[in-house]
Amino acid sequence: MIKIDRLVFNSFQVNTYIIYDNTGECLIIDPACYTETEKDALSNFINDHQLKPVSVVNTHCHVDHVLGIQHIKDMYHVPFLAHKLEGEMLENAPLMGELFGFTIDELSEPDQTLGHEDAVTFGDSELKAIHVPGHSQGSLAFYSKEGGFVVTGDALFEGSIGRTDLPGGDYDTLIKSIKDNLFSLPGETKIHPGHGGSSTISKEKSENPFFNDYKT
Repeated sequence: MIKIDRLVFNSFQVNTYIIYDNTGECLIIDPACYTETEKDALSNFINDHQLKPVSVVNTHCHVDHVLGIQHIKDMYHVPFLAHKLEGEMLENAPLMGELFGFTIDELSEPDQTLGHEDAVTFGDSELKAIHVPGHSQGSLAFYSKEGGFVVTGDALFEGSIGRTDLPGGDYDTLIKSIKDNLFSLPGETKIHPGHGGSSTISKEKSENPFFNDYKT
């Protein structure tokens, strides 16, 4: 059985997800912990649930979502996975951090790059990567058919979509990728976004104002 839990970190209130199964192996998605208190909160959760991280995975690499990558790599000696098109975001993270008051050391390229429909495995389980560009060029969502959920990063939120005025963003691309690659999931699929509360695919199809013209 796959379980998903959320911790909220840094001033941007980023949702960091810990996804695990009965084996105790887990993925850490969008590690946004920045302060020592936040890093301790993540470690305490992992210790309290007797989990073993096997990968740190990013939906995308805007600065608010990458603050804890190096900490987790150093602490748990796990690989970092992201889309290959997020390399420029990683390269610019220290500069972007300065603009928002974060101190970030230079980040390395992903240890493994992911593309559309690639599998990310842990324990006896897997997530399927879904390419949803538009918020950034390499934005990914991660779908669990078994768990009935999708982690959408900053592509799709409850009642909204991700910003498209940042580097790599494009409104038309984002709308199309959500319609083609997320709205094709079963309606009962629970959405776990990069910020804010959860929703479902069916609710966003019918109620999200950015898709008033959507026809099922």
